[in-house]
Amino acid sequence: MSSITFAVAGATGRLGRHVVEVLAERGHRVVPMSRATGVDIITGEGLADALAGAEVVIDVASWHASDQEAATEFFRTSARNLHEYGRKAEVTRIVAASIIGVDNATAGFLAAKKVHEELLLAGPLPVRLLRAAQFHEFVGQLLDWRQGDVAYVPALPAQLVACRTVAETLVDLALAADVSGPIPEVAGPRREILSEAAQLLGERRGIKVVGVDGSGMPDAGIAAEGGFLPGPHARLAGPTFEEWLDA
Repeated sequence: MSSITFAVAGATGRLGRHVVEVLAERGHRVVPMSRATGVDIITGEGLADALAGAEVVIDVASWHASDQEAATEFFRTSARNLHEYGRKAEVTRIVAASIIGVDNATAGFLAAKKVHEELLLAGPLPVRLLRAAQFHEFVGQLLDWRQGDVAYVPALPAQLVACRTVAETLVDLALAADVSGPIPEVAGPRREILSEAAQLLGERRGIKVVGVDGSGMPDAGIAAEGGFLPGPHARLAGPTFEEWLDA
């Protein structure tokens, strides 16, 4: 396959770093876009120059907090700018990472991500979406939000997936000749309970983890019923959470 020029939004983030790595390993030219590289997809600073000559945009930029209103505004602006600047640069398509179950979400960050999907799909450029399960790295975030020496983590089902696995699947989607059918999904190889995964990590960090019902989380009831678990067409791949920790 001939080399393609990709512009990666959110290139220095948790997922973006892996996307850049996978693209480079496969011999493609990568233009990393983040504020660290002088490109701001919200203000538009540096965006036109970054997209000049790019054939495909991969959007893995994300908002850093869970506030629904702020996250929605971030995604609204980023979607508009990537379409607007991308169209002017004659980009062929945008490929974006989303989250499994966003179509079920009613509140919080996932609801903002649902709006993001809708706005991307409504724009002038062709868009391909990949919905991923929560990342293995998300468990560490849950421990960081602890109160004192104890982390209270919801005992909710998840099918945690490695960022590297998501990046590989996203690049496969970006390069695919033809895409049809339902929005593709990628998740880890088996179902896990968030609090149990957190306990494995907590043991290594010396943090006590207590599983709770998650009633304070947005859409916890939907999560408890499996509303954010992969569907039957999902790609299940990569290490389990414990295997990822051991590696």
